Amino acid sequence: MMQAPSAASVTYGLVGAFIDELVRSGVRDFCICPGSRSTPLALTVVRHPGARAWMHFDERSAAYFGLGMARQRRQPVALVCTSGTAAANFLPAVVEAFHNRVPLVVLTADRPHELRDCGAAQTIDQVGLYGSNVRWFIDLAEPAAVPGIEAHLRTVASRAASTARGAPAGPVHVNWPFREPLTPEPGEAPFWSNGREDGRPSIAIATGRRTADPAVVATLAADLADRPRGLVVCGPQDDPALAPVVAEFARRFGYPILADPLSQIRCGTHDRGLVVDSYDAFLRDDGFVSRYVPEVVVRFGAPPTSKALQLYLQRHRGARHVVVDGGGGWNEPTLLATDMIHADPALLCSALASEAAAPAGSSSSEWCDAWIDVGRRARAAIESHLAGIDELFEGRVFAELSTILPGDAVLYAGNSMPVRDLDSFFAGSDHPLRMLANRGVNGIDGVVSSALGAGAAGGGPLVLAIGDLSFYHDSNGLLAARQHGLDATIVLLNNDGGGIFSFLPQAGDPEHFETLFGTPHGLDFRPLVEFYGGSFVRAEDWGSFREAVQSGIREGGLRVIEVRTERARNVVLHRRVWQVVTDALSRQPEPEGVRA
Repeated sequence: MMQAPSAASVTYGLVGAFIDELVRSGVRDFCICPGSRSTPLALTVVRHPGARAWMHFDERSAAYFGLGMARQRRQPVALVCTSGTAAANFLPAVVEAFHNRVPLVVLTADRPHELRDCGAAQTIDQVGLYGSNVRWFIDLAEPAAVPGIEAHLRTVASRAASTARGAPAGPVHVNWPFREPLTPEPGEAPFWSNGREDGRPSIAIATGRRTADPAVVATLAADLADRPRGLVVCGPQDDPALAPVVAEFARRFGYPILADPLSQIRCGTHDRGLVVDSYDAFLRDDGFVSRYVPEVVVRFGAPPTSKALQLYLQRHRGARHVVVDGGGGWNEPTLLATDMIHADPALLCSALASEAAAPAGSSSSEWCDAWIDVGRRARAAIESHLAGIDELFEGRVFAELSTILPGDAVLYAGNSMPVRDLDSFFAGSDHPLRMLANRGVNGIDGVVSSALGAGAAGGGPLVLAIGDLSFYHDSNGLLAARQHGLDATIVLLNNDGGGIFSFLPQAGDPEHFETLFGTPHGLDFRPLVEFYGGSFVRAEDWGSFREAVQSGIREGGLRVIEVRTERARNVVLHRRVWQVVTDALSRQPEPEGVRA
């Protein structure tokens, strides 16, 4: 008589089938945090030949690390933790992944049902823990030898991976309660059957790219052809297929492209002849804003980073605003949209371009040429002015990086001021740079870990530009660099506090500003960096800054380059740049064809 499998064998057999199916479905990287209840998940991952485990001691940093890796790979990454507050510490990264459309598979171990809601240790309500911030949630049953259970778990794994990478991509949450014993029986063979012999998933889940109805394409193309004063706005997005086709679409209709650095369109080997990269500077000029009135705006990606661009679009609410969201979501907080098109942006651009002839009207060419000319003059004015600034200035950091970084680099920007200065001062080029930031909810938390995760995913050298408060907030994430032997060059913009608030109305309250908003900390980051095995350099001038960045990229390891600035002075220097651009534009009139 065959002996019934032990409880441990059942658990590990079913967990083995689940993890195997995740791997078959393309989930190869697992960020694992230590814990007892998650033992079946963790042990199974490290024993699976197709899985790679990335150990982390802090759940919040682990989750952001996985997020950065998933963004760089454009593939789902799994997070694994034990029960209780460990799962709660995943929440910030899960929220960011949901809003930034990053694929994550979140695996939380849980106590069995009989230990819930009764005061058991390390037990919280994990059912729906992440609320509406996941694409899908399932609370699995405790492992048991019941008919059909392995097929069910393999289906759940395939569905989780497919949903995470779907349109829109995002996190999914699988909550799995386990009863003791949590460790396998020594030498006991599992009872589960193997998956398909060809290595494919048990269920192949196919999804397709959304295409617009041909009638919609034809109608829109005809309408755009009748509106020569048009703009293409490319906000943050990460589809590498968009750049060449949006360039062709813009050329066909004679529209300039205002390209956010996070759109992956400002830099690259595609046709950049109609790309404007200095709009954040010249759209602060009221004269320009009042004269250049668009008839139509076509936006791809998330809302752009530039506040000046957002205000410009608000100023001209009478224009037709077409928002293209290929994920089927609602990436439109401005309330400007007159049209919402749920279609793959690259496919839509190709379809529209095929419907249009090359621009023929003089008004169309004058409008587009005027934007390109203004953009070039603004960029030239910025670069000329920056060249004369000897003191260390946060804006110039990004102008310097635009000339230093090799073509295959990954540039991760922190939120608040760094990503805004990236937008303002990083000139476009034909280098195929990858520029990333956590712009889902724009938080300053988890940026170090996200950047290191992106670096661990492979590609070119990683450079992170980050503010001091954000660096402090996720400083324990630095351990991953030493633990996993990662190379990272970190530019630390240290103005001793929250620099962005000096640009906001809060700066008008001198009595409480420093305590509540400026938040000076007076920290010396050198001991912290060296504690994690990194090297620390303080740039004293632009020559030493360039040398430090180049040597960091060349030599590898963890290198932190501190650029010390002063918050009030930083505001003055920014405003001087905007005035220089305004003065440059006033010296040359635009052609009549651009006027409404």
